[in-house]
Amino acid sequence: MTFGEQPAYLRVAGDLRQKIVEGLLPPHTRLPSQARIREEYGVSDTVALEARKVLMAEGLVEGRSGSGTYVRERPEPRRVARSGFRPERGATPFRQEQADIGVRGTWESSSEQTDACVDVAQRLDIDPGDRVMRTTYLFREAGEPMMLSTSWEPLALTGRTPVMLPEEGPLGGMGVVERMRAIDVIVDNVTEEVGARPGLAEELVLLGGVPGHVVLVIQRTYFASGRPVETADVVIPADRYRAAYHLPVK
Repeated sequence: MTFGEQPAYLRVAGDLRQKIVEGLLPPHTRLPSQARIREEYGVSDTVALEARKVLMAEGLVEGRSGSGTYVRERPEPRRVARSGFRPERGATPFRQEQADIGVRGTWESSSEQTDACVDVAQRLDIDPGDRVMRTTYLFREAGEPMMLSTSWEPLALTGRTPVMLPEEGPLGGMGVVERMRAIDVIVDNVTEEVGARPGLAEELVLLGGVPGHVVLVIQRTYFASGRPVETADVVIPADRYRAAYHLPVK
């Protein structure tokens, strides 16, 4: 194989992908069998199998037990607005941002005290094992799961205060900025790091994905005078949503 030349299985996968994208293999159409791919492209069974695996890993096709492999319905990606925090609004980013684009969003949440793992401790600038409040969310758009979020707040900061539980109490659901202000902690900065990876099995079960689907992971951290006061992992199915950023120019 010369420099720049693709392996045979990638060339076959690329041609089949193009047919799917162009509609020559529309949704719910059965993908050519392994024998058909072998004959049509003049490749080995191994190459044909690897090409099909590529398309499955990309989420373009799905296997149906006892029936074969079929082209998946490809949803039109929708926007998840990300616009930082706006303290004057007094609500969580999800409530603010979904309201801005007219989406009917609902969510479920639960909170529990736990020990900070090494990664969370590093992000919050605390020691591993320090106690944190972990809150998990499942957000829905018109009833369809759209986003998962897990947040951590150091109990050394919020413990034994009215804002210890993010979704309960007098400021429950008001968002990090308003809740922290209530205990005289002024949030003045937020960072977000965006990456992508295959979704974990438990994430895909909740989000309605299949093994191999890629998710966007947004690591968000709120700061007050340089001190991290909350950090979160936001997980979004990449085949159905795009993270759209609207950042004010100061």
